[in-house]
Amino acid sequence: MKKWKSGLTACLAAAAGVGYYFSNRLLYIKKKDDPFILKREMDAKQFHPEEFNRLPKEEFWISSPFGYSLKAVLIRPYPHKKFMIFCHGVTENKISSIKYLNLFLKLGFNGVIYDHRRHGESGGKTTSYGFYEKHDLKAVVDELIKREGDGVFFGIHGESMGAATALLYAGEIEDRADFYIADCPFSDFRKQIARQMKQELGFAPKPLVQLAEWSVLWRDGFSLKSISPLAAVSAIRHPVLFIHSEEDDYILPDMSKELYERKKGPKKLYLAKNGAHARSYLENPEEYENVVREFLHDTVGLPL
Repeated sequence: MKKWKSGLTACLAAAAGVGYYFSNRLLYIKKKDDPFILKREMDAKQFHPEEFNRLPKEEFWISSPFGYSLKAVLIRPYPHKKFMIFCHGVTENKISSIKYLNLFLKLGFNGVIYDHRRHGESGGKTTSYGFYEKHDLKAVVDELIKREGDGVFFGIHGESMGAATALLYAGEIEDRADFYIADCPFSDFRKQIARQMKQELGFAPKPLVQLAEWSVLWRDGFSLKSISPLAAVSAIRHPVLFIHSEEDDYILPDMSKELYERKKGPKKLYLAKNGAHARSYLENPEEYENVVREFLHDTVGLPL
C-alpha cells in the first residue's frame, strides 16, 4: 500500500512539475529587450526617431481593470476624429506598431499605440494571449472615446497576438470599432500551443496540453481553450480585413482562412506571397498598402 501511495504521489508530483514548466513558459514568455526592438526597427528604417518626435503627440497612462497601468501614446497630426488603435504582438512593444502607424498617418488617420500588459512600459505580471488583453483594449477604446467624444471614427489594427486580441475584443466584449485589421492572428490558442509543442518535442499528446491548461488556470485564472478568436469572430458585424503571409510557418495562414470563413458580413482576406510570421507588410509594402486602401474604400466605405 505504501509503495502504491508513493508511486501515485510521485506521478502527481511529476505531472504538476510538467504542468508548471509549460505554464511558466506561457505566462512568462521571454520578451525581446526594448533596446533590441528599437534598434531593429531603426535598422529596418521602419522607425525614424526624428520624424516621430516631430509629430504632435501625448503620452499618458490608462488604468487597466486589473489594477495596473498601460502606457499609451496618442499621435494627432490631423484635427479630425479619425483614429487607428494599434495592438502589437507578443514579446514586442509599442515601437513595433510604428511601421503600421506610419502607413495610416499616410492614409489620413491619427493613431494610438500602447504597450500590452507585461510588455514595454505597461504593468501586469503575466501574458494571457488575449484573455486579459482584450479588456485592456477596451480600456484604451474607452479612453479614446472619453478624449474625443462619441463621434470618433476609429479602427483597430492588430499583429499576431494583437490581432487575436482585437478579434476577441470585438467578438466577446464589444464590437465598437468601425473596422478591424487582423494581421496573422491565431484562430484557436489551444490548437496553436499543441502545434508548437509538436514542433519542439516531436509530439503533443493531449494530456500534456491539458496539464499546461490546468496549471495556467490554477495560476492565472484562465483556460487556454477560452482564447478562441474562431469562436468569437462570428459575432463581429463590422468589417474585418484578415491578413496573413503564405510563408508563415509559426502561425499557419490556414488559421486566417478559418477566421475569414467563419466571419459573417463584410470582410476581406489578403494572403501575401512573401514574408515569415508578422512580416507581410515588411516584405510586401506596396501591395499591403493597396489592399488596405481597397478595404477602406470598398468594404468600410471611406473616401480615400
